[in-house]
Amino acid sequence: MNFESGFAGDSLEADQPRLRQRRHLIWIVSGALLLLIAAILYFTRGGASDAPADAASMVPRVTVVVPGRSDVSTVINAVGSLAARREMPVGVVGEGGEVSAVLVEAGDWVKAGQVLARVERSVQVEQHASLAASIKVAEADARLAQNELDRAQALVSRGFISKATLDQKTATRDAAVARVNVARAQLAEQQARIGRLDIRAPAAGLVLTRAVEKGQVITPGSGTLFRMAQSGEMELLARVGEADLARLSVGDVATVTPVGGRQSYAGRIWQVSPVIDPQTRQGDARILIPYHKDLRPGGFASARIVSGSMQAPMLPESAIQNDNKGSYVYIVNAGNAVERRDVTVGQVSAAGVSVLQGLTGKEKVVVLAGGFLNPGQKVEPELQKIAGETADKAGDRVEPRG
Repeated sequence: MNFESGFAGDSLEADQPRLRQRRHLIWIVSGALLLLIAAILYFTRGGASDAPADAASMVPRVTVVVPGRSDVSTVINAVGSLAARREMPVGVVGEGGEVSAVLVEAGDWVKAGQVLARVERSVQVEQHASLAASIKVAEADARLAQNELDRAQALVSRGFISKATLDQKTATRDAAVARVNVARAQLAEQQARIGRLDIRAPAAGLVLTRAVEKGQVITPGSGTLFRMAQSGEMELLARVGEADLARLSVGDVATVTPVGGRQSYAGRIWQVSPVIDPQTRQGDARILIPYHKDLRPGGFASARIVSGSMQAPMLPESAIQNDNKGSYVYIVNAGNAVERRDVTVGQVSAAGVSVLQGLTGKEKVVVLAGGFLNPGQKVEPELQKIAGETADKAGDRVEPRG
């Protein structure tokens, strides 16, 4: 008996830890069930009354702008090469010869008719002297012939000489006078030849290049010796697309900036190309620019051409959205719902983006975060005080209330 009683007591003591673990598990499961039941009761009873307040708090607040309409300049950007407006190639006009002196350098300003280079003329000078002497000989012969004619006329009335002799004396006098005129013409021709030996400026302007040196032998086939810009005027041959070219006209104001330069120069269009290149679909707008040392023919420059102005709404760039259908903006209607409005944008400038089509300027346009909105969505619009103000200044954002 004692042996059996001791064995039973040992088994009960071994089951005690298992019983405690089972009771702990029951308490944990019971607590979780109570928490679950409490949560269900909270959301089914109290949540219904709080739903309207939570829904209202999730209406996004957006900043909008009423752009109105303002003057927008139509600006066309183009690039091209600089050139002299009227370039004058200067070459050999006369018979040429050895250059005895070059009197100008590239970059010099010259007057009309000013000598640019001289050609050696010792032979021509001697020929000029010979012709001048021949005039004196012819004049002496003419005076002698005239004296003989005068004496013959005095004798013919007395019958000492015949009328035929008088006619012969008259013809001799006329021939002598003609020889004087021929000698004078030959002298004038020689003087002109000597004058054509000088290489002269055809008009006032700026010497661009010089391609002749002292001692060089030049002929009429020597080509261009100097290149000049008439009056020093320059131009930009701006390459403009076919559509933009149609909007340009003579007199439009332009700003020209040479490549690599920081300074810009005012100019105006003086000629618009009447033809379009069939390969590039472009034409030239020729922009007249007053002379400046930084404007070098052959260099490249960019042009900003202002071709009139128009009335259009101006929006910050952040208000413009784009997708595969094109550009659009979001506006807020009278019911505070978001609507999509397709637009056609124009020039982009520091003032913003001009809208050519799609807006009247009286709409409430969402300035920023349009990508987070959907058409038909309710919003709370907040009007931006200054139209065109940047989104950073206005604190533009979409955020829930509360």
